[in-house]
Amino acid sequence: MEPIIDLKNLCKSYGSHVAVDKLNLKISQGEIFGLLGPNGAGKTTSILMMLGLTEPDSGSAIVCGHDATRDPIEVKRKVGYMPDNLGFYPQLTGLENLIYMARLNGLAEKSIVENARRVMELVGLKAASDKPASNYSRGMRQRLGLAEVLIKKPKLIILDEPTLGLDPNGVKEFLELIKSLQQEQGLTVLLSSHHLHHVQQVCDRVGIFVDGKLLATGDLPTLSSELFGSTGVETNIRLTKVPTAIDVIKDKFSTYPEFNSLNSSGANLQFNTTQNIIPKLIRGLIELGADIEAVSQKQYGLDEIYEKYFEKNTNLIPEHESA
Repeated sequence: MEPIIDLKNLCKSYGSHVAVDKLNLKISQGEIFGLLGPNGAGKTTSILMMLGLTEPDSGSAIVCGHDATRDPIEVKRKVGYMPDNLGFYPQLTGLENLIYMARLNGLAEKSIVENARRVMELVGLKAASDKPASNYSRGMRQRLGLAEVLIKKPKLIILDEPTLGLDPNGVKEFLELIKSLQQEQGLTVLLSSHHLHHVQQVCDRVGIFVDGKLLATGDLPTLSSELFGSTGVETNIRLTKVPTAIDVIKDKFSTYPEFNSLNSSGANLQFNTTQNIIPKLIRGLIELGADIEAVSQKQYGLDEIYEKYFEKNTNLIPEHESA
Protein backbone atom coordinates (compact mmCIF):
# COMPACT_ATOMS: atom_id res chain seq x y z
CA MET A 1 0.00 0.00 0.00
CA GLU A 2 1.28 3.44 -0.96
CA PRO A 3 2.09 5.76 1.97
CA ILE A 4 -0.45 8.51 2.55
CA ILE A 5 2.45 10.95 3.10
CA ASP A 6 5.67 10.49 1.16
CA LEU A 7 8.30 13.20 1.57
CA LYS A 8 11.56 12.96 -0.38
CA ASN A 9 14.57 15.22 0.23
CA LEU A 10 12.29 18.12 1.13
CA CYS A 11 14.23 21.35 1.67
CA LYS A 12 13.24 24.90 2.58
CA SER A 13 15.37 27.90 3.48
CA TYR A 14 14.58 31.48 4.39
CA GLY A 15 17.63 33.47 3.43
CA SER A 16 20.59 31.86 5.17
CA HIS A 17 18.36 29.99 7.62
CA VAL A 18 17.71 26.35 6.71
CA ALA A 19 14.23 25.59 8.05
CA VAL A 20 13.91 22.05 6.65
CA ASP A 21 16.95 20.06 5.56
CA LYS A 22 16.47 17.02 3.26
CA LEU A 23 13.38 15.66 5.01
CA ASN A 24 12.52 12.07 4.08
CA LEU A 25 9.42 10.60 5.68
CA LYS A 26 6.75 8.03 4.89
CA ILE A 27 3.52 7.77 6.89
CA SER A 28 1.18 4.83 6.37
CA GLN A 29 -2.58 5.00 6.12
CA GLY A 30 -4.36 4.56 9.46
CA GLU A 31 -1.49 5.45 11.79
CA ILE A 32 -1.01 8.30 14.23
CA PHE A 33 2.41 9.79 13.65
CA GLY A 34 3.94 12.32 16.04
CA LEU A 35 6.31 14.92 14.62
CA LEU A 36 8.23 15.84 17.72
CA GLY A 37 10.64 18.70 18.26
CA PRO A 38 11.26 22.04 19.95
CA ASN A 39 9.69 25.24 18.67
CA GLY A 40 11.61 26.53 15.67
CA ALA A 41 12.65 23.02 14.60
CA GLY A 42 10.86 23.28 11.25
CA LYS A 43 7.72 21.27 12.01
CA THR A 44 5.21 23.89 10.87
CA THR A 45 7.23 24.71 7.74
CA SER A 46 7.20 21.01 6.85
CA ILE A 47 3.42 20.88 7.33
CA LEU A 48 2.90 23.96 5.14
CA MET A 49 4.87 22.29 2.35
CA MET A 50 2.76 19.12 2.72
CA LEU A 51 -0.37 21.24 2.29
CA GLY A 52 0.95 23.18 -0.69
CA LEU A 53 0.81 26.40 1.30
CA THR A 54 4.50 27.09 0.83
CA GLU A 55 6.76 25.85 -1.94
CA PRO A 56 9.87 23.77 -1.20
CA ASP A 57 13.24 24.83 -2.56
CA SER A 58 13.78 21.22 -3.64
CA GLY A 59 12.43 17.74 -3.07
CA SER A 60 8.85 16.52 -3.23
CA ALA A 61 5.82 16.08 -0.99
CA ILE A 62 3.29 13.49 -2.17
CA VAL A 63 0.19 13.63 0.04
CA CYS A 64 -2.88 11.42 -0.53
CA GLY A 65 -1.44 10.51 -3.91
CA HIS A 66 -1.00 14.12 -5.11
CA ASP A 67 2.03 16.35 -5.46
CA ALA A 68 1.45 19.11 -2.91
CA THR A 69 3.36 21.66 -5.01
CA ARG A 70 1.80 20.89 -8.40
CA ASP A 71 -1.70 19.95 -7.24
CA PRO A 72 -2.33 21.72 -3.91
CA ILE A 73 -6.11 22.01 -4.42
CA GLU A 74 -6.54 18.21 -4.55
CA VAL A 75 -4.39 17.85 -1.44
CA LYS A 76 -6.54 20.39 0.42
CA ARG A 77 -9.70 18.49 -0.59
CA LYS A 78 -8.44 15.32 1.06
CA VAL A 79 -6.57 16.73 4.05
CA GLY A 80 -7.97 18.40 7.15
CA TYR A 81 -5.60 20.86 8.83
CA MET A 82 -5.91 22.34 12.32
CA PRO A 83 -3.32 25.07 12.99
CA ASP A 84 -2.06 25.97 16.44
CA ASN A 85 -4.03 29.24 16.41
CA LEU A 86 -7.75 28.76 15.80
CA GLY A 87 -10.10 31.47 14.63
CA PHE A 88 -13.90 31.46 14.78
CA TYR A 89 -16.65 34.03 14.36
CA PRO A 90 -17.36 34.77 18.04
CA GLN A 91 -20.91 36.02 17.48
CA LEU A 92 -21.91 32.77 15.75
CA THR A 93 -22.74 29.59 17.63
CA GLY A 94 -20.46 26.59 17.40
CA LEU A 95 -22.90 24.93 15.02
CA GLU A 96 -23.18 28.04 12.84
CA ASN A 97 -19.38 28.26 12.60
CA LEU A 98 -19.27 24.64 11.51
CA ILE A 99 -22.05 25.08 8.93
CA TYR A 100 -20.21 28.11 7.51
CA MET A 101 -17.00 26.06 7.22
CA ALA A 102 -18.90 23.25 5.50
CA ARG A 103 -20.21 25.69 2.90
CA LEU A 104 -16.73 27.09 2.33
CA ASN A 105 -15.61 23.53 1.60
CA GLY A 106 -18.35 23.18 -1.01
CA LEU A 107 -20.29 20.42 0.73
CA ALA A 108 -23.79 19.55 -0.51
CA GLU A 109 -26.24 22.07 0.96
CA LYS A 110 -29.04 19.57 1.58
CA SER A 111 -27.00 17.58 4.12
CA ILE A 112 -24.85 20.30 5.68
CA VAL A 113 -26.92 20.91 8.83
CA GLU A 114 -27.41 17.21 9.50
CA ASN A 115 -23.69 16.48 9.01
CA ALA A 116 -22.72 19.46 11.16
CA ARG A 117 -24.87 18.24 14.04
CA ARG A 118 -23.43 14.73 13.66
CA VAL A 119 -19.85 16.02 13.82
CA MET A 120 -20.62 18.29 16.80
CA GLU A 121 -21.86 15.21 18.65
CA LEU A 122 -18.84 13.21 17.52
CA VAL A 123 -16.43 15.71 19.10
CA GLY A 124 -18.47 16.02 22.29
CA LEU A 125 -20.02 19.44 21.64
CA LYS A 126 -23.66 18.47 21.14
CA ALA A 127 -24.79 20.24 24.32
CA ALA A 128 -22.86 23.41 23.37
CA SER A 129 -23.91 23.51 19.69
CA ASP A 130 -26.16 26.56 20.12
CA LYS A 131 -23.84 28.53 22.39
CA PRO A 132 -21.83 31.45 20.93
CA ALA A 133 -18.23 30.49 20.14
CA SER A 134 -17.14 33.44 22.29
CA ASN A 135 -18.35 31.47 25.32
CA TYR A 136 -16.30 28.38 24.48
CA SER A 137 -13.40 27.36 26.71
CA ARG A 138 -9.98 26.59 25.20
CA GLY A 139 -10.77 22.86 25.24
CA MET A 140 -14.13 23.43 23.54
CA ARG A 141 -12.47 25.60 20.90
CA GLN A 142 -10.01 22.79 20.17
CA ARG A 143 -12.92 20.39 19.74
CA LEU A 144 -14.70 22.85 17.45
CA GLY A 145 -11.48 23.16 15.43
CA LEU A 146 -11.37 19.38 15.14
CA ALA A 147 -15.02 19.39 14.04
CA GLU A 148 -14.16 21.86 11.26
CA VAL A 149 -11.39 19.50 10.16
CA LEU A 150 -13.69 16.45 10.19
CA ILE A 151 -16.74 18.00 8.49
CA LYS A 152 -15.32 17.40 5.00
CA LYS A 153 -14.50 13.73 5.79
CA PRO A 154 -10.75 13.92 5.12
CA LYS A 155 -8.46 10.95 4.50
CA LEU A 156 -5.75 12.59 6.59
CA ILE A 157 -5.81 15.12 9.41
CA ILE A 158 -2.84 17.26 10.39
CA LEU A 159 -2.87 18.79 13.86
CA ASP A 160 -0.26 21.44 14.67
CA GLU A 161 0.32 21.68 18.46
CA PRO A 162 -3.29 20.63 19.22
CA THR A 163 -2.84 20.41 23.00
CA LEU A 164 -1.29 23.88 23.39
CA GLY A 165 -2.91 25.75 26.27
CA LEU A 166 -5.09 22.87 27.47
CA ASP A 167 -5.17 21.80 31.11
CA PRO A 168 -4.15 18.18 31.90
CA ASN A 169 -7.73 16.92 31.83
CA GLY A 170 -8.38 18.71 28.54
CA VAL A 171 -5.24 17.16 27.04
CA LYS A 172 -6.32 13.69 28.13
CA GLU A 173 -9.83 14.08 26.71
CA PHE A 174 -8.60 15.54 23.41
CA LEU A 175 -6.02 12.79 22.85
CA GLU A 176 -8.56 10.09 23.73
CA LEU A 177 -10.87 11.62 21.13
CA ILE A 178 -8.13 11.51 18.47
CA LYS A 179 -7.34 7.87 19.29
CA SER A 180 -10.99 6.85 19.13
CA LEU A 181 -11.42 8.57 15.74
CA GLN A 182 -8.42 6.70 14.41
CA GLN A 183 -9.75 3.36 15.65
CA GLU A 184 -13.37 3.87 14.62
CA GLN A 185 -12.90 5.68 11.31
CA GLY A 186 -9.45 4.54 10.20
CA LEU A 187 -8.18 8.12 10.07
CA THR A 188 -4.54 8.87 9.50
CA VAL A 189 -3.25 11.56 11.86
CA LEU A 190 -0.07 13.63 11.75
CA LEU A 191 0.33 15.35 15.10
CA SER A 192 3.00 17.99 15.59
CA SER A 193 4.04 18.80 19.15
CA HIS A 194 6.85 19.76 21.48
CA HIS A 195 5.08 18.17 24.49
CA LEU A 196 6.73 14.78 24.75
CA HIS A 197 4.38 13.04 27.15
CA HIS A 198 1.36 14.08 25.08
CA VAL A 199 2.80 12.48 21.97
CA GLN A 200 3.80 9.34 23.83
CA GLN A 201 0.21 8.76 24.96
CA VAL A 202 -1.33 8.52 21.52
CA CYS A 203 1.16 8.00 18.67
CA ASP A 204 2.00 4.73 16.92
CA ARG A 205 5.32 6.14 15.69
CA VAL A 206 7.24 9.34 16.26
CA GLY A 207 9.81 11.35 14.38
CA ILE A 208 12.36 13.40 16.32
CA PHE A 209 12.79 16.65 14.40
CA VAL A 210 15.44 19.16 15.40
CA ASP A 211 17.06 22.11 13.65
CA GLY A 212 15.38 21.24 10.34
CA LYS A 213 16.56 17.63 10.39
CA LEU A 214 14.65 14.42 11.08
CA LEU A 215 17.04 12.64 13.43
CA ALA A 216 15.09 9.39 13.86
CA THR A 217 11.72 7.73 13.31
CA GLY A 218 10.12 4.65 14.82
CA ASP A 219 7.96 3.36 17.64
CA LEU A 220 9.22 3.74 21.20
CA PRO A 221 10.62 0.18 21.57
CA THR A 222 12.57 0.57 18.30
CA LEU A 223 14.03 3.96 19.22
CA SER A 224 14.80 2.72 22.72
CA SER A 225 16.61 -0.32 21.35
CA GLU A 226 18.63 1.80 18.91
CA LEU A 227 19.70 4.26 21.60
CA PHE A 228 20.05 2.11 24.69
CA GLY A 229 20.92 -1.29 23.20
CA SER A 230 24.60 -0.82 24.03
CA THR A 231 23.66 0.27 27.55
CA GLY A 232 21.76 -2.95 28.05
CA VAL A 233 18.41 -4.10 29.35
CA GLU A 234 17.79 -3.35 33.01
CA THR A 235 15.74 -5.96 34.91
CA ASN A 236 14.87 -5.56 38.58
CA ILE A 237 13.95 -8.63 40.63
CA ARG A 238 12.83 -8.47 44.25
CA LEU A 239 13.23 -11.63 46.33
CA THR A 240 11.54 -12.53 49.60
CA LYS A 241 15.07 -13.18 50.85
CA VAL A 242 18.53 -13.70 49.36
CA PRO A 243 19.11 -17.49 49.34
CA THR A 244 22.92 -17.37 49.14
CA ALA A 245 25.90 -15.04 49.01
CA ILE A 246 25.65 -12.39 46.31
CA ASP A 247 29.02 -13.53 44.90
CA VAL A 248 27.53 -16.98 44.30
CA ILE A 249 24.63 -15.41 42.42
CA LYS A 250 27.03 -13.30 40.32
CA ASP A 251 29.18 -16.34 39.55
CA LYS A 252 26.16 -18.26 38.30
CA PHE A 253 24.90 -15.54 35.98
CA SER A 254 28.34 -14.50 34.74
CA THR A 255 28.32 -17.70 32.66
CA TYR A 256 25.32 -16.38 30.69
CA PRO A 257 26.48 -14.85 27.36
CA GLU A 258 23.92 -12.02 27.70
CA PHE A 259 25.03 -11.03 31.23
CA ASN A 260 26.70 -7.65 31.77
CA SER A 261 26.46 -6.89 35.48
CA LEU A 262 24.52 -7.40 38.70
CA ASN A 263 23.92 -4.86 41.46
CA SER A 264 22.21 -5.73 44.71
CA SER A 265 20.61 -3.93 47.62
CA GLY A 266 19.31 -6.35 50.19
CA ALA A 267 16.80 -8.59 48.48
CA ASN A 268 16.62 -6.34 45.40
CA LEU A 269 18.68 -7.47 42.41
CA GLN A 270 19.34 -5.29 39.36
CA PHE A 271 20.52 -7.19 36.30
CA ASN A 272 21.98 -5.52 33.23
CA THR A 273 21.93 -7.76 30.15
CA THR A 274 22.41 -7.34 26.41
CA GLN A 275 18.94 -8.80 25.73
CA ASN A 276 15.65 -9.40 27.51
CA ILE A 277 16.29 -12.71 29.31
CA ILE A 278 13.74 -12.51 32.14
CA PRO A 279 12.74 -16.22 31.88
CA LYS A 280 16.39 -17.31 32.13
CA LEU A 281 17.01 -15.04 35.10
CA ILE A 282 13.97 -16.40 36.92
CA ARG A 283 14.94 -20.03 36.25
CA GLY A 284 18.48 -19.38 37.45
CA LEU A 285 17.30 -17.79 40.70
CA ILE A 286 14.84 -20.60 41.37
CA GLU A 287 17.69 -23.11 40.88
CA LEU A 288 19.54 -21.23 43.62
CA GLY A 289 16.51 -21.60 45.90
CA ALA A 290 15.19 -18.06 45.64
CA ASP A 291 11.55 -17.08 46.11
CA ILE A 292 10.69 -14.27 43.71
CA GLU A 293 8.33 -11.53 44.87
CA ALA A 294 8.35 -9.12 41.90
CA VAL A 295 9.93 -8.62 38.48
CA SER A 296 10.08 -5.41 36.46
CA GLN A 297 12.00 -4.11 33.50
CA LYS A 298 13.02 -0.53 32.91
CA GLN A 299 11.08 1.04 30.04
CA TYR A 300 12.68 4.02 28.36
CA GLY A 301 10.13 6.75 27.77
CA LEU A 302 10.07 9.44 25.12
CA ASP A 303 11.68 11.97 27.48
CA GLU A 304 14.77 9.78 27.86
CA ILE A 305 14.88 8.96 24.13
CA TYR A 306 14.54 12.65 23.24
CA GLU A 307 17.28 13.75 25.63
CA LYS A 308 19.56 10.96 24.40
CA TYR A 309 19.29 12.31 20.86
CA PHE A 310 20.26 15.74 22.17
CA GLU A 311 23.27 14.16 23.86
CA LYS A 312 24.26 12.69 20.49
CA ASN A 313 23.81 16.13 18.89
CA THR A 314 25.50 18.33 21.44
CA ASN A 315 25.14 21.46 19.34
CA LEU A 316 21.36 21.23 19.70
CA ILE A 317 19.70 22.79 22.71
CA PRO A 318 16.16 21.70 23.62
CA GLU A 319 13.53 24.38 24.07
CA HIS A 320 10.72 22.28 25.50
CA GLU A 321 8.57 25.09 26.79
CA SER A 322 9.59 28.02 24.62
CA ALA A 323 6.87 30.25 23.24
